[in-house]
Amino acid sequence: MNFNINIDKYRNLKRSMEREMINLNPIQRAGVLPIESKKAIYEFWDGYSVCDYCSGRLDKIETPPIHEFLEDLSKFLNMDVSRPTHGARESKFIVMNSVCKEGDYVVLDSNAHYTSYVAIERAKLNYQEVESEGYPTFRIDPEKYKETIDNLEDSGKNIGLILLTHVDGNYGNLADAEKIGKIAREKGYPFLLNCAYSVGRMPVDGKKLNADFIAASGHKSMAASGPAGILSINDEFADSILKTSKKFLVKELEMLGCTSRGLPILTLMTSFPHVVERVKKWDEEVKKTRYLVKELEEIGFIQLGVAPKEHDLVRFETPILDEIAQKDKRRGYFFYDELKKRKIGGIKRGTTKELKMSVYGLSWEQVEYVVDSIKEIVKSSL
Repeated sequence: MNFNINIDKYRNLKRSMEREMINLNPIQRAGVLPIESKKAIYEFWDGYSVCDYCSGRLDKIETPPIHEFLEDLSKFLNMDVSRPTHGARESKFIVMNSVCKEGDYVVLDSNAHYTSYVAIERAKLNYQEVESEGYPTFRIDPEKYKETIDNLEDSGKNIGLILLTHVDGNYGNLADAEKIGKIAREKGYPFLLNCAYSVGRMPVDGKKLNADFIAASGHKSMAASGPAGILSINDEFADSILKTSKKFLVKELEMLGCTSRGLPILTLMTSFPHVVERVKKWDEEVKKTRYLVKELEEIGFIQLGVAPKEHDLVRFETPILDEIAQKDKRRGYFFYDELKKRKIGGIKRGTTKELKMSVYGLSWEQVEYVVDSIKEIVKSSL
């Protein structure tokens, strides 16, 4: 049958970013797979290959050791129960849909990812933002959470959940989760911590941070092939989150039976030893990031967000690049082009006023090469 479709364009798709270039994209740096996971892909790339020995539920599978992995992951996060999901956004929705009633308010920070808002809307909830301190730090003050909660209570609004973005994707600010979690606990509201940019990159202790739920991203921060996520729960809420179907008794409703059923869960597992070891080196990653900031500020970059940096994601204002772009015939594309010549990628094309980057997982030699390259580009373009 002829559908008049050119199917050749789908053959032999390639991507050489990680093989040929230094990738500075913050959304990808901590998602780079170790060699062990790349080998596992070859063994499990067929659809439903993790279900060879399934007795009805994903989290109960023992070969490959998914059940044991989820128990170990809970220990790693100092939580009680964990489940794989398709991403942090699904994890957040599952919590909202389980513990909140329609029309309840979710209190969340103004640095929250768009998926937090979409999850709220899909769960038919309302929200109240806790505003940041604004330019240039965009810091979230824990006391503002308390004020926002008090104001909602005084106006008779029902609060169903407190949500905090542990590290935001705009500025890479590390929020004071322990204090905000304590406020939520004292007020008697469940506390959801969105750790899409923290779990897998840095140490995260759920109980120390007073988290009732942790939403994590496998493909963003746990060196997994996506889409993959984790939802970790404390025992107090396990029954409401993990309730099962009345008709299919073994199937958990919020998971729609089973969630991540292929390479995402396999690479989460095979990358886990790598992730456990690398979070022990978090202090070194912060040092690299602070070095990057210090060196680039010397040539006119301006770091946005809380300083000194406590996370690898950095957002810069770059007036010096914008000045050069006004004179260069390539305009805003000059910086991207010059980086590409030096085998550096991950910066958005056409961006010169502001940009984000991360050197997470790069060697010191690579970090220094990135810094020297950017300095050279600026110096030679002025």
